[in-house]
Amino acid sequence: MLTEELVSAVRGPPIAANTAVPKDVGIYTHTVAPAWALKATFKKSSIGPNCLAVSDNHVFAAQDQKSHVHVYSRSRGNQETLVSFQEKIRSVALAGNVLLLGTTEGRLMLWETATGRLITTPPCHVQAISCLATTDSHVLTASDDSNINVWSLARLLEYGADPGFEPDLTLSNHRGAITSLVVAQGDNAETSICVSSSKDKTCIVWNYRTGQVLRTLLFTSIPLCATLDPCARALVVASEDGSIFLVEFFGDKPLLGSRSAELSSIVVQVNSPLGVADADDGPATCLTLNYNGTTLITGHTKGKILKWNLTDNSHPAELANLNAAVTNLAYIPLLASPQSHQTTTVVKPHQNQRQYTLSTQIEADSPSTRFTEMMSIPGFSDDTITRALQSFATPASTSDAA
Repeated sequence: MLTEELVSAVRGPPIAANTAVPKDVGIYTHTVAPAWALKATFKKSSIGPNCLAVSDNHVFAAQDQKSHVHVYSRSRGNQETLVSFQEKIRSVALAGNVLLLGTTEGRLMLWETATGRLITTPPCHVQAISCLATTDSHVLTASDDSNINVWSLARLLEYGADPGFEPDLTLSNHRGAITSLVVAQGDNAETSICVSSSKDKTCIVWNYRTGQVLRTLLFTSIPLCATLDPCARALVVASEDGSIFLVEFFGDKPLLGSRSAELSSIVVQVNSPLGVADADDGPATCLTLNYNGTTLITGHTKGKILKWNLTDNSHPAELANLNAAVTNLAYIPLLASPQSHQTTTVVKPHQNQRQYTLSTQIEADSPSTRFTEMMSIPGFSDDTITRALQSFATPASTSDAA
């Protein structure tokens, strides 16, 4: 049986003086299925919302209201290093082995954890970057200034060229600070969906490739956090009054797509919550869905972690009380994607260095590729030289010449 694991993070002092919760713990790893259990803990962290990122080997935790990022080794179970930056970090996200950081000054930083290369943009927002979201090819930055910038990840990471540090697109329909940003994975231009929530009490569904507003959802209270189901067919939102909403995009009355009966410019009022958290739990400030979208886990300001079964309307079950405000939840993927290499030890960032050393572990059982064959011999192989000479000898096509 596959094991479902969840990482949670907390912020602030303990809520109660006498408790069985371990002291000075900021990050927890839990087993969710087949049975709930505490698997590991990491100490000396206080993490704000949207400030936790988990890779196969590491946990990255930006400290609340500080310019420090704590890096923990998942395999060794301890803190590997502490990285200091020149500005306070407000949000983090991972794109492969690149850690993305949004600062309180509105800058985007990209840290290649295997080389130490650090790229810093000029202030791309006039206020703090409150949320980050990534796909294989794009980075989305959302800010307290109510705007969302869409960037090409490859262009930001390009070597030897001036990227200009201008976003590909700016999404600017909100009228309040962005509180949450989620994106559907995939590179199809027709299904490039992201959803932003804001203090203006709305969630907007966008096509982030075109900038088109697909639907605006209006809530009675400020939406604090949101998540998409694994197939991006539904949205789950937690609001400031403790309500949890489930919005289906393609239900009996589709909100998106060609079957939608209304124009995308028509605002949809969302009134009926899936459930409401008890006052003793406080509102949910983070939430996540499991791999099949049937179980919702929410983290609350009063320290509770609750489990909601979306297949029925039963009352949520309490999984844990961490005795501090829960700010981040992240499921660990059930099946790790095959990788030819992994970063076992991070390299601290260097912005002014011009030459870098790649520190990575190549998997022994990785599939043979042209790159691995080139790495296994000194210099250039005869095949590589032959291919290079043939490319010079081949005449340019008519279209290339034009």
